[in-house]
Amino acid sequence: MIIYNVTTNIHESVHDQWLNWMQEKHIPEILATNKFSSARIVKVLVEEEMGGVTYSVQYTTDSKDTLEKYYLEDQPKFDREALELFADKMLSFRTELQVISEHYDFDFKS
Repeated sequence: MIIYNVTTNIHESVHDQWLNWMQEKHIPEILATNKFSSARIVKVLVEEEMGGVTYSVQYTTDSKDTLEKYYLEDQPKFDREALELFADKMLSFRTELQVISEHYDFDFKS
């Protein structure tokens, strides 16, 4: 299993617009490519010196080959749209992660 992680710092002036766009349009459209089985958006709790709010969006896919197909067939369109909407108000970087194992504590009380 591969996690395609996109970490984004978004300027406060467009934060609400960006978060709504991510949840209502962008993530559903990426999932609709059928190259990812799930996605989650998490807020980074460390304050950035440059300001803004930072999020990590983690998309799960079955293989590196599927991720490469996404890069070739889909990513350019999604990148263009994000750039058109948020331009210099957004800074992103991507990380590819391979899941080695997962562990759960079913007795954990939160």
